[in-house]
Amino acid sequence: MQLYTPGLHILATFRAPAARLTDATACRAFFDEQISRLGLVKVGQVYHSFPNQSFTAVVGLTESHLSIHTWPEFGQATFDVFLSNYQRDNSATVRRLYAETLRFFEATELSKTEVAR
Repeated sequence: MQLYTPGLHILATFRAPAARLTDATACRAFFDEQISRLGLVKVGQVYHSFPNQSFTAVVGLTESHLSIHTWPEFGQATFDVFLSNYQRDNSATVRRLYAETLRFFEATELSKTEVAR
């Protein structure tokens, strides 16, 4: 019998330029590209922009989810990604997606927690 380890969950806060933190359309295209490139499967998504141009996004994946909420007025965002390991070990994929997200947002990490589930 194979032992199941649920997966890796990264929760982070980062600093980024306001122009990146207000562009929900670019974020959607970036997330879609990453999901495809990493062989993940999207099952749903919600993007919502607020009057101050901040936005929140939650993308449901067969592997679990990724989400972001931006605060351009503070130059910050919170981000999380969890990919289950039901069919394969996705830990490296979680870390890669997080690193690519930092690059995309031209971000500086303020805090990061890795939770091995």
